[in-house]
Amino acid sequence: MAAVSTISMLDSTMESDHLTNHIFSILENKFLFGRCSDGTPTAGSAPGKVRILSIDAAGSTDGVLAARSLARLEAALRAESGNPGARIADFFDVVAGSGVGGVLAGLLFTRGKDGSPLFTAGEALCFVLENGGRFSRPEKSGVFRRRSRTSKLLKKVFGETTLKDTLKSVLVPCFDLTTGAPFVFSRADALEMDACDFPMADVCGATLANRPFEIKSVDGRTRTSAVGGGVAMSNPAAAAITHVLNNKQEFPFSGGVEDLLVVSLGNGEPDSGDGGLTPSSASLVKIVGCGAADMVDQAVSMAFSSRGSRSSYVRIQGRGKDDDGEEMLKQRNVESVLFQGKKLAAASNLQTLLHSAAPQLLKEHRRRTTCGGILPPVVLLKQPPQAAAAAASSPRTSSSSTILSSNSSC
Repeated sequence: MAAVSTISMLDSTMESDHLTNHIFSILENKFLFGRCSDGTPTAGSAPGKVRILSIDAAGSTDGVLAARSLARLEAALRAESGNPGARIADFFDVVAGSGVGGVLAGLLFTRGKDGSPLFTAGEALCFVLENGGRFSRPEKSGVFRRRSRTSKLLKKVFGETTLKDTLKSVLVPCFDLTTGAPFVFSRADALEMDACDFPMADVCGATLANRPFEIKSVDGRTRTSAVGGGVAMSNPAAAAITHVLNNKQEFPFSGGVEDLLVVSLGNGEPDSGDGGLTPSSASLVKIVGCGAADMVDQAVSMAFSSRGSRSSYVRIQGRGKDDDGEEMLKQRNVESVLFQGKKLAAASNLQTLLHSAAPQLLKEHRRRTTCGGILPPVVLLKQPPQAAAAAASSPRTSSSSTILSSNSSC
């Protein structure tokens, strides 16, 4: 039975590779080696950069490395901006999170009762340290397990909020067992129709799920059975980039990767082996997911490097096992080099985060603050009250509605 479950999960992962390859094809043909021929603005002509945060699935740290990185990054941004109340959501336009990364995206980008995000990055770190293992470890009965306790926890945290209640553009993948293809929950789609709006507790439950998880839209028109984002898309960076470059209604000046600033957070690469023992089903899924995440990293890095924008792509990833993420942040950063594989950078992960990612985010934040009334806006995110009118006036294409159009109702 365990072998059948393993084969089933690996088959699902192989199916998700079709989406990954399609994303890479778009990046290569449309944005990597040339200008679009359909009137898209020339890459590099935007008045500023669209800021993308991508958060991997659990990895070897069950989400702790990404959560620790975000806590350190938010603290640095607060100190440098002079705003002690600044949040991660203030410095990013798009967030894509898979598995526990999707939960972090929800915690940091869902609007609370006071209008601010539900959690600070420090609070999100505490949440993951306390609950991360629960999200990723299957019970002894097999790779699939019931999610009643997790569902109750997510319901307590997110309450009645839905995708429409997120503050910025949010993308959370899962694997749709009904269609046999990846499905991306998208704020942009939710604002266009209730059939694509889902409770945030269920969105997070679906991207975490180790067993079939039933989910339906707020109007009941869209129903699906899903398993986690770690199976579908362990590293959602390429999907987020494709979403921005195809969504001209919200990101009108993004013509290529030169117009983007991407911070991609890994969650640790799992150990290479267990002394020759046959790995468990869950371990196999993590290994396959890690390989897919690494492939995404190399493809995205190649896209930025080939256009002279390597510094605008920051990747944080660790190796081995680390319960609190601190030791992994001290490890030397690993860079994917065009046509040369990977190399160790001189700086550590933490130094890369604080001395590369943070300054670029602050620069763009200040540019918008000081030049907001002079230069055209880089981002025109739709808001719930105007969603219907905006959707009627101009059609929008995104990663979920374009790439997955044949596989989902959204």
